[in-house]
Amino acid sequence: MAKNRVKKHHKKLGKPPGSVIYTGNKSSKKLFIEVFDYNLEKCIEKELATIEEAFHFKSLDSVTWINVNGLNHVGDIEKLGNHYNLHPLVLEDLVSISQRPKIDEYDDYLFVVVKMLYIEKDNSIVSEQISFVLGKGYVLSFQEAEGDVFDAVRERIRQGKGRARGMQADYLLYILLDAIVDHYFTIIETLGEKIEDYEDAIFSGQVSNTINRDIQELKREILKVRRAIFPLREVISRIEKHEGPLILKKTQTFYRDIYDHLIQVSENIDIYREMIWSLMEMYMTSISNKMNEVMKVLTIMASIFIPLTFIAGIYGMNFDYIPELHYKYSYFVLWGVMIVLFLGMLFYFKRKKWL
Repeated sequence: MAKNRVKKHHKKLGKPPGSVIYTGNKSSKKLFIEVFDYNLEKCIEKELATIEEAFHFKSLDSVTWINVNGLNHVGDIEKLGNHYNLHPLVLEDLVSISQRPKIDEYDDYLFVVVKMLYIEKDNSIVSEQISFVLGKGYVLSFQEAEGDVFDAVRERIRQGKGRARGMQADYLLYILLDAIVDHYFTIIETLGEKIEDYEDAIFSGQVSNTINRDIQELKREILKVRRAIFPLREVISRIEKHEGPLILKKTQTFYRDIYDHLIQVSENIDIYREMIWSLMEMYMTSISNKMNEVMKVLTIMASIFIPLTFIAGIYGMNFDYIPELHYKYSYFVLWGVMIVLFLGMLFYFKRKKWL
C-alpha cells in the first residue's frame, strides 16, 4: 500500500499546477462514454464512439448525463473539459484519484468529488473516486473504469419511473449521489455482519489462527468507509445551502434527505469503530484467560510436587544414619506419606475452588 501511495504522488512531482496526470492504476483500453439525454417526452441513450460526439449536448434544452469511464485517457478528458469550460485545476483533480470528497463552486458549474464504495465477490470493499460536474442542463461524471452503482438510476431514466424525467440536472445529480449513499448502507450491513461473526467466534472460543489479522483488516475497512463518508457530509451540506441557479429550492429538500442518511451511516461507523476496539480487547482477554488457565494448572502441579520432591530429596541423600533408613517397610511408608500428601493437597485445592 505504501509503495502505491508513493507512486501516485511521484507522478506529479515537479509538474506545474493544472497538469492533467492520471495517478491511478486502472488502465481502461477503451474510453467508454455513455449518454442519457432526456425530458418528459423522450429519452435517448447511446454509447459514443469519440469524445467529440459529446460536445453538441451542451446546447440542448433537455437534461443530459454524460458518463465517462477511463481516466487514463487524459487527452480525451481534456478535450471534453475544454469544451465545457472546466478550470485546469478541475481537470487535474478529475484524474488525480487521491482527492478527498469535496465541492468546488464556479460561476456556471459545480465540481463534486465523492468516493463510490461497493463490495466485490470476495466481500472486500472497493473504493473508487467518482467526480461530477453539474452545469445548466447537464451532469458530467468521470470514473476510473466500467462498473458502478448507477444501474437503478439508468433504469429509472429509461422507464420514466419517478420524477427524474420531469426534473432538472440538479435532481439528476441528487439521484446519482443518493445511489452512492444507498450503497453505503450495504457496506455498513456487511461490516456489521463481520463484527457479529467475530464476536460469536471469540465468545465460543472457536477462533482461527488469523483472527487477529482479520480484525485488523476489518478495522482498515471501517476507516476506509469513514474517510469516504465524513467529508461527504460537508459536501452535501454545501449543496443543500447553495444559493445559485444550479440548485433549485425544490431540490434542496432531497439533498437534505441524503444528509440525514449520511448522519445515520456516520453514527453506525462510530459505533462499529468502538466495537472493533472491543473485539480486540475481547480477543486479548480470551488469550489472557487461556494463558491463566494453563498457568493455574502448572502452578497447582508444581505446588503438589514441591513437598513430594522435598521428601524424596531428604531420603535420597547418601547418609547411613537416617531414621527409618534400615526399617523393613520404610519404602512403602514413604510412598504412603507421599500419596496422602498428594490427595490431601488435591482436596484442599478443590475446597478452595482453585481446581
